[in-house]
Amino acid sequence: MGKEILFVVSRPPYKSENPKLAITHAMACYVADIHIDEEVEPIVAFVGDGALNCLKNQRAQEFYGLISTEQHIKNQLASDMKMLVCKEDLQRFGIKEEQLIDARDMGAEVDLEVVYFDEVLKEMERCNQVMFF
Repeated sequence: MGKEILFVVSRPPYKSENPKLAITHAMACYVADIHIDEEVEPIVAFVGDGALNCLKNQRAQEFYGLISTEQHIKNQLASDMKMLVCKEDLQRFGIKEEQLIDARDMGAEVDLEVVYFDEVLKEMERCNQVMFF
């Protein structure tokens, strides 16, 4: 049995590198998996203001001179990483599912999973480690 690590992103994509750091650390789990004898399963959950990271067509490079969080998320989805976004927070912000990032144009076979916060809590209990960003 492997290790499951949940990366919980609660900060918005603006004026902070934390969301991108969480996503980058999650991707690094795949690299670590190669170098250790144990399988590592990274999962990323976007909750609270972190749900704003999942909006497509954000122009961070243009406005802030930052690499796009959207591209980071698309890369993860293209790698079949499990990524959750809290449904209650999407509703609070008035965000519809069709406004969310998808990576089908990159050949991804998975999408962001819109789940109730209870599902995020279940992942927190199930995973060996939880990291907050």
